[in-house]
Amino acid sequence: MTVDAVLPNPSPVSADSGPPVIQIRGLHKAYGPLQVLKGVDMTAPRGHVVTLIGSSGSGKSTLLRCCNLLENSQAGDILFEGEPVRWTGTGAQRTPADRTQVTRIRTNLSMVFQQFNLWSHLTILQNVTEAPVTVLGQPPAQVEARARALLAKVGIGDKADAWPAQLSGGQQQRAAIARALCMEPRALLFDEPTSALDPELQQEVVKVIKDLAAEHRTMILVTHDMRLAADVSDHVVFLHQGRIEEQGPPDQIFRAPRTDRLRQFLNATTVA
Repeated sequence: MTVDAVLPNPSPVSADSGPPVIQIRGLHKAYGPLQVLKGVDMTAPRGHVVTLIGSSGSGKSTLLRCCNLLENSQAGDILFEGEPVRWTGTGAQRTPADRTQVTRIRTNLSMVFQQFNLWSHLTILQNVTEAPVTVLGQPPAQVEARARALLAKVGIGDKADAWPAQLSGGQQQRAAIARALCMEPRALLFDEPTSALDPELQQEVVKVIKDLAAEHRTMILVTHDMRLAADVSDHVVFLHQGRIEEQGPPDQIFRAPRTDRLRQFLNATTVA
């Protein structure tokens, strides 16, 4: 893999203000006897892009889903802007103790899924406005104006009145990103946002993600696209068999990997 042509020139990141948006300490997650996460620590400072890489089954998507409490972990701490998630029970019986806290955290951590997850019975504009109006109780006219601006921002302003089935996969994923942004979240979580797309359509979505990274939005990105990871990340985490094998800035991870396992993974990765 040649990374010198992939990596951008390093640019300074503005100083952090306040606690990290997301902090994970000693997280353990299992599905029955299968240990998926084995004591993971991760921090997503405000304004930074943290990218999770690793082989399929390494725990990347599970870690992302634990961040916004779509999955319950069995041990460890999750903090949102310095506030720890409160739990009840232990081990396999551990669940969040405060559903109001869970709702508040989830509405501030917007997730973009691999398969778009747009509502087929709603227009694109309705998909984008639904949650801010119904969940956050914001004025519909205000939300609609913001939604139209966001659809224009991601390059599909002319598709506001279309149905999801009328859009290409790349357009649907950009609509999903606009939907996530319309919640005005503290952070965006991307779970393999380009893997379901053809290469040409992937680039439409990659451009949007790069533009968001340039705005210093807080993001956690799970991807198999090493070019994207190298281009947008402030910090890269390499997961292997449920543990962090190596982590650091992208120039270190891609140009000077320290572990044999990461070198093997990068050598097996093809960058177009």
